[in-house]
Amino acid sequence: MLRNGRRAERVGRATTSLRPRTLLLGLLVLVVFVLLAVLVGAGDLGWRRVLAEIVAQLTGGTSPLSEREAAIVWQLRVPRVLLAGLVGAALASAGAAFQGVFRNPLADPYLLGAAAGAGMAATIVVVAAPSTTDWVVGPLPIAAFAGAIGGVSLSWMLGRSAGGTGTATLLLAGVAVAAFLTAVQTFVQQLNTETIRQVYTWMLGGLNITGWKDVWLALPYVAAAAVVLCLCARLLDVLTLGDAEAASLGVRPGRVRLLLLTAASLATAAAVAVSGLIGFVGIVVPHMIRLLFGASYRVIIPLSLIGGAVFVIIADHIARTVMPGELPLGVVTAFAGAPFFVLVLRTSRQVRMP
Repeated sequence: MLRNGRRAERVGRATTSLRPRTLLLGLLVLVVFVLLAVLVGAGDLGWRRVLAEIVAQLTGGTSPLSEREAAIVWQLRVPRVLLAGLVGAALASAGAAFQGVFRNPLADPYLLGAAAGAGMAATIVVVAAPSTTDWVVGPLPIAAFAGAIGGVSLSWMLGRSAGGTGTATLLLAGVAVAAFLTAVQTFVQQLNTETIRQVYTWMLGGLNITGWKDVWLALPYVAAAAVVLCLCARLLDVLTLGDAEAASLGVRPGRVRLLLLTAASLATAAAVAVSGLIGFVGIVVPHMIRLLFGASYRVIIPLSLIGGAVFVIIADHIARTVMPGELPLGVVTAFAGAPFFVLVLRTSRQVRMP
């Protein structure tokens, strides 16, 4: 018991310290990229004029932009950049949590059926809902959110009914649920082939039709999930000692995993609801943080929130500026993430998961 306590103390001291300097530097980098993404966009407003507009709004001065140009900045660019940050933070922190819970360097935020559930629900809405709606928030993000939560809930219930909450059981349950929900989605699509293009556009991911309402839709869920994941990061470090040793230290592994998976799935569902399916963020960012700053989840999860936000902001900026026709955001993250995924796959035997 004493040996376990000393070992847990080493986990708590030697490898889990997030230096304030590192956190402040990460936040500064995030602010810089947010500002750059707002200053430069597809519309040629001139970064100096946009900067003067921001200064004018902060100081009460005179804006150099017309009313239409100011609307582009404050109603299109700013909410899109903020939403990109929220989506990236949600997916990266969820990926870090899934990798810790399943002790698998290839674990993904969509692992337990979140993507399949969201895709099925989105397809049903596209087929059944009218082309226009008077809802304050459109039915598609609400349905995608509910579908993602529903997919994860089905996986959890199936895993419990199959004999427990072990990681292997949950993983297999997630595979089974995802296969079934994907089959339902495909069946609905084949009944309404004229909607296939719209569904696939959503599944490729993107933020091209977002606004402030989407920011307010995602913000509370992402914030709540981020708080839970950060607070539970220390417990996730303790779980790296093994279930028996964690239990001897007063930690209940089953409950901790349930809490972490619930928070990570909530963050994933919120991201999917407003952006569609954006891959590789939850794999690339946590691994980069792990390589640069160590294996402690008290470091990985907070920095993954920041790093994920920066990653998706950069990817979305590329998607909307690299060519006249906007690229799907999921395509840009795939270009960046697929080679990294291959590298992780090739070296997964040498990757030491805590």
